[in-house]
Amino acid sequence: MKLLPDRRTILKAQESGQTLGRGMDFALVVLVFLGIGWALDSWLDTRPGFMIGLVVFSVVGQFVKMYYEYTATMQALESQRAAGGRSSVATPAGASSVPSVPSLSSEESA
Repeated sequence: MKLLPDRRTILKAQESGQTLGRGMDFALVVLVFLGIGWALDSWLDTRPGFMIGLVVFSVVGQFVKMYYEYTATMQALESQRAAGGRSSVATPAGASSVPSVPSLSSEESA
């Protein structure tokens, strides 16, 4: 069973900007909620109640969102694997998309 993605999959994800986009999304949502909390605290003179509450709310919400995105991605990949489909990672001509693992013969294992 393969637990970690191969190097090509990681490079493809990094080139597509998914990792940077997710990090920016997380940071910007927290900053927006911090700003809303600051504005509410200034208006209602309740500093720092709304800032803390909304930042905690946004961080928990971002983690829940990431969990559901990860779960959906893994379910899609598992169904693709169960159907026998190949990944969409481009491979060089003549190269196998599955890395070969050297097998141990009876002489090597002894």
